[in-house]
Amino acid sequence: MAGQSGWWTKRWVRMPLGVIATGAASLLAFHAGQDIAQVAFGSGAAEAAPAMVPPPKPVPAVAQKPVDGPFVVKSILPINEPIRFGKFYWDETRAPASGKLVVTVDLTARVISVFRDGHEIGAAAILKGYGEKPTPTGIFPITEKDADHVSNIYDAPMPWMMRLTNDGVSIHGSKVEKGYATNGCIGVPDAFAEKLFRIASLGDKVIVTDGKTMQAGDPILAGEHAG
Repeated sequence: MAGQSGWWTKRWVRMPLGVIATGAASLLAFHAGQDIAQVAFGSGAAEAAPAMVPPPKPVPAVAQKPVDGPFVVKSILPINEPIRFGKFYWDETRAPASGKLVVTVDLTARVISVFRDGHEIGAAAILKGYGEKPTPTGIFPITEKDADHVSNIYDAPMPWMMRLTNDGVSIHGSKVEKGYATNGCIGVPDAFAEKLFRIASLGDKVIVTDGKTMQAGDPILAGEHAG
């Protein structure tokens, strides 16, 4: 399949503000309706004019700040240059030794990031699918892990495979170089794939977007700020 153009992919998070690709959660705005007063009429020939009750003042929308938790971005890796194909960054010093793991993928920027307890611990350039085999977007749990997987469709090695969909879309080790693509999977450098494989668990979420961004401090997963 046709490969990617250019030798590097743009970094989608930068210090200090930190813009990241992910599925972005919308803040809820609450709308206050108006009560309508009704007046009962007494018996008699004449009807009294209804008393007018002024409607309550509308309540302005209030931005809800995300609750501090494992799915809120707390820190990002200080990468101030484009990530070249085949290169990756991994630094767990800012993150706790254990915690909730979530992975984000931006197909537009062609970058994957790994967060633990809200701290970015890994980032790499990726290969993605094109044409008739595009990489799907959405939120996918990891449903299977196989360190020595071989595709039963393409008879190709998929080391450190972490399955995302029933039809075989996975994160796995690949030759991440100019001119290469996948059949819909997310290809990452082998060493990066191994590091992610060893800390990822079944059920961990992978969020795949196509250019959507949110500000640092926003929740990574909507509705899962805590616990």
